[in-house]
Amino acid sequence: MNQSTIGRHQRWVIMTAVFIATFMTSVEVTIVTTALPSIISELHGLAYQSWIMSAYLLTTAITTPIYGKMADALGRRNVFQWGVIVFTIGSLLSGLSPSILFLILARAIQGIGAGAVMPLTFTIIADIFTFKERANVLALNNTAWGLSALVGPLIGGFLVDHLSWHWVFFVNVPLGLIVAVLVWLGYHENIELSSRLTIDWWGILWLAISLVTLLLGIQALDTMPALGIGLLLITIIAVVLFIRQEKRFVDPLISPKMFMSKTFTIQIMTATILSGVLIGYQMYFPIWLQSLYRVSATTAGLVVTSSSIMWLAASFLVGKLINRYVPKQIAIALIGVMLLSYLSLIFASRTFPVWSFYVIAMINGIGMGVVVSMNTILSQHLVPNDMVGSATSVLTLGRSLGQTVMAGVYGAILNLVIRMQLHGGITFSQVNNVISTKGTAVVVNRSLIDPIILTALHMVFVGVVAMLVVVFVINLLDPNHKIIR
Repeated sequence: MNQSTIGRHQRWVIMTAVFIATFMTSVEVTIVTTALPSIISELHGLAYQSWIMSAYLLTTAITTPIYGKMADALGRRNVFQWGVIVFTIGSLLSGLSPSILFLILARAIQGIGAGAVMPLTFTIIADIFTFKERANVLALNNTAWGLSALVGPLIGGFLVDHLSWHWVFFVNVPLGLIVAVLVWLGYHENIELSSRLTIDWWGILWLAISLVTLLLGIQALDTMPALGIGLLLITIIAVVLFIRQEKRFVDPLISPKMFMSKTFTIQIMTATILSGVLIGYQMYFPIWLQSLYRVSATTAGLVVTSSSIMWLAASFLVGKLINRYVPKQIAIALIGVMLLSYLSLIFASRTFPVWSFYVIAMINGIGMGVVVSMNTILSQHLVPNDMVGSATSVLTLGRSLGQTVMAGVYGAILNLVIRMQLHGGITFSQVNNVISTKGTAVVVNRSLIDPIILTALHMVFVGVVAMLVVVFVINLLDPNHKIIR
């Protein structure tokens, strides 16, 4: 779309749609995590709980690079409208879900829609605003993400406590309809459809196979280890074939040239791993507090909110920090503090104070707010101008993969450790029933079940700590020792 051909009114109609769409897709993660214990309890889905998040994140990750290519040929409006409609249908189906497997399928449909909406919000802004205007508009649109991070857990907790978990998904349906109408009426573009679109189909195939087999393999490890190992072997083969395809294809999904810079590669790896840490805290802090402390969903959601507040506040410090310190020094210092805070959870007893979760969450927010924002800025700065868009998409894909893969890993750890501890007549179903938001429920053998859940949660956060150790070491290996300007 030519910036000079659209009026001010049309421009802000489009921006309103983009703002709501950004809020709608970003709030999906924060609002659902608060409702997870209630969903697991009602649908008896403890064995599949990680897939509630993973299905959404997986389909989003796979489709994001595909939609980027399609938007160039079919136009931003058409692909964006498609994504909004599919996301809205997925939200409606999620709210209507009668079973855990139906919910997982509906969440996958949501992710297919989100894969178009999320990246195209940035592309549309670039289309309709000049370079000078773009920074302010992007900052304005980012407040939608910040708003979703702040109010998502609160909305989720309120809906679960006063209505039901179904409304956590229904809330996005009217928002999706509003966006669809705004785009239909106010977003018009004159495009020349490309007949020379080159899509890396083999790259898409190998990427999809590697992601799906990786997640299925992780899920299968705790119940069917032979199948899990077999799937992970397929993952390795698919990754090798994907890399080979990207090296020889003219217009690859992910260009290998970007990774010639070690510092760039470290930014991508750091953002990916920290996103895996993030999903662990978002999913398992509410489960810990609601299952063992019997607090309400709203109260548990405030822990996630406290991290989001600190994330937003800390992100304003990034510019000043980068101008004064070497990036690896910033990353090492903050990741080290995060590592120490999460280490305390491994040894936490039943008397571990509730306020400590808020402190850890705030430390998490400060660390993530600075380091992940720094990863984004540096990944764009360290590549040629003609690769800035690709670098941003690679970082976005990495963050989605970090959450997707680790959601499956944490779920496998939780289920495996719970099953290993079942004794004295305690069944997996009984443990499932304890993971509920209804604090007034009377549960038989509670004194035996609580230690099982606590030990399983300890092991989940052993996984989180291991991730932080890895990312700490990776940043130590960063060859850059200068302030980047």
